[in-house]
Amino acid sequence: MTDYPSIPLERYREYPIDEMRERVRSFYENLDRRRTVREFSDRPVPRDVIETALRAANTAPSGANLQPWHFAVVSGPETKRRIREAAEIEEREFYEHRASEEWLAALEPLGTDEHKPFLETAPYLIAVFLQKYGELPDGRKVKHYYPSESTGLATGLLIAALHEAGLATLTHTPSPMKFLNDILGRPKSERPFLLLVVGYPDDNARVPDIRRKELVDYASFIES
Repeated sequence: MTDYPSIPLERYREYPIDEMRERVRSFYENLDRRRTVREFSDRPVPRDVIETALRAANTAPSGANLQPWHFAVVSGPETKRRIREAAEIEEREFYEHRASEEWLAALEPLGTDEHKPFLETAPYLIAVFLQKYGELPDGRKVKHYYPSESTGLATGLLIAALHEAGLATLTHTPSPMKFLNDILGRPKSERPFLLLVVGYPDDNARVPDIRRKELVDYASFIES
Protein backbone atom coordinates (compact mmCIF):
# COMPACT_ATOMS: atom_id res chain seq x y z
CA MET A 1 0.00 0.00 0.00
CA THR A 2 1.30 3.45 -0.90
CA ASP A 3 2.40 5.58 2.03
CA TYR A 4 0.43 8.77 2.54
CA PRO A 5 0.19 11.40 5.31
CA SER A 6 -2.16 10.14 8.00
CA ILE A 7 -3.22 10.71 11.60
CA PRO A 8 -4.88 8.42 14.16
CA LEU A 9 -8.68 8.05 13.97
CA GLU A 10 -9.25 9.65 17.37
CA ARG A 11 -12.69 11.28 17.05
CA TYR A 12 -14.67 8.24 15.98
CA ARG A 13 -17.28 7.10 18.50
CA GLU A 14 -18.87 3.67 18.76
CA TYR A 15 -22.08 3.23 20.76
CA PRO A 16 -23.65 0.25 22.49
CA ILE A 17 -26.27 -1.41 20.27
CA ASP A 18 -29.24 -0.11 22.27
CA GLU A 19 -27.89 3.44 22.17
CA MET A 20 -27.12 3.05 18.46
CA ARG A 21 -30.72 2.12 17.79
CA GLU A 22 -32.04 5.00 19.89
CA ARG A 23 -29.78 7.57 18.26
CA VAL A 24 -30.67 6.57 14.70
CA ARG A 25 -34.37 6.29 15.59
CA SER A 26 -34.34 9.78 17.10
CA PHE A 27 -32.45 11.14 14.09
CA TYR A 28 -34.96 9.60 11.70
CA GLU A 29 -37.99 10.83 13.64
CA ASN A 30 -36.61 14.35 13.65
CA LEU A 31 -35.93 14.31 9.91
CA ASP A 32 -39.33 12.75 9.25
CA ARG A 33 -40.86 16.03 10.49
CA ARG A 34 -38.98 17.95 7.81
CA ARG A 35 -41.17 19.45 5.10
CA THR A 36 -40.37 21.70 2.21
CA VAL A 37 -41.95 25.09 2.95
CA ARG A 38 -43.00 27.79 0.47
CA GLU A 39 -44.47 30.30 2.93
CA PHE A 40 -41.79 31.95 5.04
CA SER A 41 -41.73 34.47 7.85
CA ASP A 42 -39.40 37.45 7.61
CA ARG A 43 -38.24 36.89 11.20
CA PRO A 44 -34.46 37.24 11.44
CA VAL A 45 -32.25 34.20 11.94
CA PRO A 46 -28.92 34.52 13.80
CA ARG A 47 -26.02 34.46 11.35
CA ASP A 48 -23.98 32.18 13.59
CA VAL A 49 -26.63 29.46 13.21
CA ILE A 50 -26.19 29.63 9.43
CA GLU A 51 -22.42 29.56 9.80
CA THR A 52 -22.51 26.44 11.99
CA ALA A 53 -24.84 24.69 9.53
CA LEU A 54 -22.40 25.51 6.73
CA ARG A 55 -19.58 24.00 8.77
CA ALA A 56 -21.68 20.85 9.07
CA ALA A 57 -22.16 20.84 5.29
CA ASN A 58 -18.42 21.10 4.79
CA THR A 59 -17.90 17.77 6.59
CA ALA A 60 -19.40 15.96 3.60
CA PRO A 61 -17.24 13.46 1.73
CA SER A 62 -16.00 14.62 -1.65
CA GLY A 63 -14.05 13.25 -4.59
CA ALA A 64 -10.34 13.30 -3.70
CA ASN A 65 -11.30 15.53 -0.72
CA LEU A 66 -11.32 18.57 -3.01
CA GLN A 67 -14.56 19.95 -1.50
CA PRO A 68 -15.85 21.32 -4.81
CA TRP A 69 -18.55 23.65 -3.50
CA HIS A 70 -19.19 27.26 -2.62
CA PHE A 71 -22.11 28.60 -0.58
CA ALA A 72 -23.06 32.21 -1.31
CA VAL A 73 -25.21 33.40 1.61
CA VAL A 74 -27.57 36.24 0.72
CA SER A 75 -29.42 38.36 3.28
CA GLY A 76 -29.44 41.78 1.61
CA PRO A 77 -32.92 42.83 0.43
CA GLU A 78 -31.71 44.38 -2.82
CA THR A 79 -29.83 41.26 -3.87
CA LYS A 80 -32.78 39.05 -2.89
CA ARG A 81 -35.05 41.25 -5.01
CA ARG A 82 -32.75 40.88 -8.03
CA ILE A 83 -32.63 37.11 -7.57
CA ARG A 84 -36.41 36.91 -7.36
CA GLU A 85 -36.90 38.97 -10.50
CA ALA A 86 -34.42 36.87 -12.48
CA ALA A 87 -35.79 33.58 -11.13
CA GLU A 88 -39.38 34.49 -11.96
CA ILE A 89 -38.41 35.28 -15.55
CA GLU A 90 -36.97 31.78 -15.93
CA GLU A 91 -39.87 30.19 -14.05
CA ARG A 92 -42.45 31.94 -16.23
CA GLU A 93 -40.68 30.63 -19.32
CA PHE A 94 -40.65 27.15 -17.77
CA TYR A 95 -44.34 27.03 -16.92
CA GLU A 96 -45.48 28.63 -20.17
CA HIS A 97 -43.11 27.07 -22.72
CA ARG A 98 -40.45 24.64 -21.49
CA ALA A 99 -42.31 22.19 -19.25
CA SER A 100 -44.08 19.23 -20.79
CA GLU A 101 -47.70 18.48 -19.94
CA GLU A 102 -46.50 15.42 -18.03
CA TRP A 103 -44.13 17.55 -15.92
CA LEU A 104 -46.80 20.14 -15.20
CA ALA A 105 -49.19 17.37 -14.16
CA ALA A 106 -46.58 16.03 -11.72
CA LEU A 107 -46.18 19.50 -10.20
CA GLU A 108 -49.90 20.22 -9.93
CA PRO A 109 -50.41 18.51 -6.52
CA LEU A 110 -47.66 20.72 -5.08
CA GLY A 111 -49.38 23.96 -6.06
CA THR A 112 -46.27 25.56 -7.53
CA ASP A 113 -46.22 28.32 -10.14
CA GLU A 114 -43.93 31.04 -11.44
CA HIS A 115 -44.50 33.37 -8.48
CA LYS A 116 -41.68 33.13 -5.91
CA PRO A 117 -42.31 35.69 -3.13
CA PHE A 118 -40.37 33.56 -0.65
CA LEU A 119 -37.15 34.61 -2.40
CA GLU A 120 -37.61 38.05 -0.85
CA THR A 121 -39.48 37.17 2.34
CA ALA A 122 -37.13 34.56 3.83
CA PRO A 123 -34.20 36.03 5.78
CA TYR A 124 -31.59 33.96 3.94
CA LEU A 125 -30.98 32.56 0.49
CA ILE A 126 -28.03 30.20 0.13
CA ALA A 127 -26.90 29.80 -3.45
CA VAL A 128 -25.01 26.52 -3.75
CA PHE A 129 -22.36 26.47 -6.46
CA LEU A 130 -20.58 23.44 -7.87
CA GLN A 131 -16.93 24.11 -8.66
CA LYS A 132 -16.00 22.33 -11.89
CA TYR A 133 -12.33 22.96 -11.16
CA GLY A 134 -10.15 24.81 -8.71
CA GLU A 135 -7.28 27.19 -9.26
CA LEU A 136 -3.82 27.20 -7.72
CA PRO A 137 -2.20 30.52 -6.68
CA ASP A 138 -0.21 30.48 -9.94
CA GLY A 139 -3.40 30.22 -11.99
CA ARG A 140 -3.16 26.53 -12.92
CA LYS A 141 -6.43 24.61 -12.95
CA VAL A 142 -7.09 21.63 -10.68
CA LYS A 143 -9.65 19.14 -11.93
CA HIS A 144 -12.45 18.31 -9.47
CA TYR A 145 -13.69 14.72 -9.37
CA TYR A 146 -17.36 13.85 -8.88
CA PRO A 147 -18.34 17.48 -8.21
CA SER A 148 -22.08 16.88 -8.68
CA GLU A 149 -22.18 13.96 -6.28
CA SER A 150 -19.99 15.76 -3.75
CA THR A 151 -22.00 18.98 -3.83
CA GLY A 152 -25.22 17.01 -3.50
CA LEU A 153 -23.90 15.29 -0.38
CA ALA A 154 -22.86 18.61 1.16
CA THR A 155 -26.24 20.16 0.36
CA GLY A 156 -28.06 17.25 1.99
CA LEU A 157 -26.05 17.71 5.18
CA LEU A 158 -26.77 21.45 5.09
CA ILE A 159 -30.52 20.85 4.86
CA ALA A 160 -30.37 18.35 7.73
CA ALA A 161 -28.34 20.75 9.88
CA LEU A 162 -30.75 23.63 9.28
CA HIS A 163 -33.70 21.38 10.13
CA GLU A 164 -31.92 20.30 13.31
CA ALA A 165 -31.69 23.98 14.22
CA GLY A 166 -35.45 24.37 13.84
CA LEU A 167 -35.42 26.18 10.50
CA ALA A 168 -37.41 25.48 7.36
CA THR A 169 -35.90 25.19 3.88
CA LEU A 170 -36.95 25.11 0.25
CA THR A 171 -34.78 23.78 -2.57
CA HIS A 172 -35.38 26.03 -5.56
CA THR A 173 -33.95 25.19 -8.98
CA PRO A 174 -34.98 27.65 -11.68
CA SER A 175 -33.50 26.57 -14.99
CA PRO A 176 -31.19 27.91 -16.23
CA MET A 177 -29.59 29.49 -13.16
CA LYS A 178 -26.66 31.29 -14.75
CA PHE A 179 -28.12 34.58 -13.50
CA LEU A 180 -26.84 33.61 -10.04
CA ASN A 181 -23.24 33.84 -11.27
CA ASP A 182 -23.90 37.33 -12.59
CA ILE A 183 -25.79 38.65 -9.57
CA LEU A 184 -23.49 37.10 -6.97
CA GLY A 185 -20.22 37.64 -8.80
CA ARG A 186 -19.21 33.99 -8.97
CA PRO A 187 -16.64 32.84 -11.56
CA LYS A 188 -17.35 30.78 -14.68
CA SER A 189 -15.62 27.80 -13.05
CA GLU A 190 -18.65 27.48 -10.77
CA ARG A 191 -22.05 26.20 -11.84
CA PRO A 192 -25.20 27.00 -9.82
CA PHE A 193 -26.38 23.77 -8.19
CA LEU A 194 -29.48 25.02 -6.40
CA LEU A 195 -30.88 27.90 -4.40
CA LEU A 196 -31.75 27.06 -0.80
CA VAL A 197 -34.35 29.28 0.89
CA VAL A 198 -33.90 29.36 4.68
CA GLY A 199 -35.93 30.77 7.55
CA TYR A 200 -38.87 30.23 9.87
CA PRO A 201 -42.12 29.06 8.33
CA ASP A 202 -44.94 31.59 8.25
CA ASP A 203 -47.37 31.18 11.16
CA ASN A 204 -50.08 30.18 8.66
CA ALA A 205 -47.87 28.05 6.41
CA ARG A 206 -49.48 25.05 4.76
CA VAL A 207 -47.84 22.16 2.91
CA PRO A 208 -49.15 19.68 0.33
CA ASP A 209 -50.84 16.53 1.67
CA ILE A 210 -48.28 14.07 0.34
CA ARG A 211 -46.70 10.91 1.71
CA ARG A 212 -43.22 9.43 1.64
CA LYS A 213 -42.58 5.98 0.23
CA GLU A 214 -42.35 3.00 2.57
CA LEU A 215 -38.94 1.37 3.11
CA VAL A 216 -39.89 -1.66 1.02
CA ASP A 217 -40.53 0.64 -1.95
CA TYR A 218 -37.09 2.25 -2.05
CA ALA A 219 -34.64 -0.19 -0.43
CA SER A 220 -33.59 -3.77 -1.01
CA PHE A 221 -31.39 -6.02 1.13
CA ILE A 222 -29.19 -8.63 -0.57
CA GLU A 223 -27.94 -11.10 2.03
CA SER A 224 -26.26 -13.79 -0.04
